[in-house]
Amino acid sequence: MIPNKFDYQKATTVEEAIEYLVEYGDEAKLLAGGHSLLPAMKLRLNNPVKLVDINRIPGLKYIREENAMLCLGAATTHYDIESSELVKSKIPMLCQVAASIGDLQVRNMGTIGGSLAHADPAADWPAGMLATEAIIVIQGPEGTKNVPAKDFFMGLYTTALAENEIITEIRIPIPEGNIGTAYAKCVQPASRFALVGCATIISKNNGLCDRVKLAFTGVSVNAFCDEAVEHALTGHAPDVDNITIAAEKAAINVDVLSDHFASENYRRHLAKVYAKKALMEAANNL
Repeated sequence: MIPNKFDYQKATTVEEAIEYLVEYGDEAKLLAGGHSLLPAMKLRLNNPVKLVDINRIPGLKYIREENAMLCLGAATTHYDIESSELVKSKIPMLCQVAASIGDLQVRNMGTIGGSLAHADPAADWPAGMLATEAIIVIQGPEGTKNVPAKDFFMGLYTTALAENEIITEIRIPIPEGNIGTAYAKCVQPASRFALVGCATIISKNNGLCDRVKLAFTGVSVNAFCDEAVEHALTGHAPDVDNITIAAEKAAINVDVLSDHFASENYRRHLAKVYAKKALMEAANNL
């Protein structure tokens, strides 16, 4: 389909883009990679009057280490992250997440900031952000604020991002010590979105897990950390028996999605399967 008429404006600075957002309110939309917005516009599910292109704003595309943080500019593409030796050396699970998104064309154009702002319930990045306890840096007319990932994803396509604000950076604490990471995903074959995706980080000390982070996407209306699984494995050896017991607690007391791709019961089953897969892979990487 063909979208409704709109005015296109290329912003040269973050401040300029915010000015357009303030001026046009909910009639303005930001364009980065466009893989979330443009399909919605073609289906006329989203009909902006003003389309503000932020993809070429200087300083929004980078990967660097700073103050024990892995810092990603919001316009950094999925492929940039997938192929980054720095990311691979610090938090390899993030390379797995990026590599699992769409196809090569999507990964070359789609951006991490755009994916997070769209907050599709089956998108891959939200699980990775929750598992790594990332901080989403947001800029708006009132200045800059840092929002922990756990407070950013609020519901179905709903985030803490206001209509006149822009994600500028993602800051991820670099884990220390003996850690293993992994991302395991059951792929919807046509779209390559996650029927269930599971991101995890395990830290081991004296043979026992002293820190476990495990987050799901595709299971519920927004990504979430599964504290029942985390608590079940913390303090125990990351062996197959303990991981199996912990994985069985996946998606307990969670409202699970049901659609024509997967029923609620099937998704609950997949959550257990992919929690075990992710934890086992992370344990093998310790």
